[in-house]
Amino acid sequence: MSDAATAEMAVIDVIDDDDAVRQSLAFLLESAGHTVREHVSARAFVEASPGGDGPGLSCIITDVRMPGMTGIELLSYLKGKGSEVPVIVMTGHGDVPLAVEAMKLGAADFLEKPFDDVAVLDAVKSALARRRKTHQRDALREEVNERIAGLSQRERQVLECLVAGLANKMIAYDLGISPRTVEVYRANVMTKMKAQSLSELVRMALLAGITPSAA
Repeated sequence: MSDAATAEMAVIDVIDDDDAVRQSLAFLLESAGHTVREHVSARAFVEASPGGDGPGLSCIITDVRMPGMTGIELLSYLKGKGSEVPVIVMTGHGDVPLAVEAMKLGAADFLEKPFDDVAVLDAVKSALARRRKTHQRDALREEVNERIAGLSQRERQVLECLVAGLANKMIAYDLGISPRTVEVYRANVMTKMKAQSLSELVRMALLAGITPSAA
């Protein structure tokens, strides 16, 4: 049950027009500690979704072959919406090309029917772990952007030069200031960005989208 605890009350959307498969999956996932929402079709899921990824951890398990909107079309729709919720597709034995197409559209994994309980739970656990990392990265990026917004224009210029790999003397030459002044600005940048080292500062800047070409 420890795996269920690490799922942080994950919400799993199960989409399948086959009642038996959908209900069986729902029972399995609920037994593992997840909250499950059942949908009889991809269209029903889209109509029930409020839009956006929403808070917390979530995952979608969808059949690839369904009347109306297929699993592939659902993936395309979600990709167009910019959704980062991991999607696991269920395929039949002869649907390998569809599974490959689904992976190209960003599916986190695919399960071939018939599948066993362990395979399903492992796939969900892996997808949620990746989703958790995405949440953490997004939170860190937002925090870094707030720190960068607190830099003065000159400090931002020094930061960009550091990301470009320039030494203090070269930064001083490019900005028309003394090397000693560069050192002062550099120290200010390190303090405001809460970076313990130059490598950490560079990683923060890259995460925020500041690239060497921006210098």
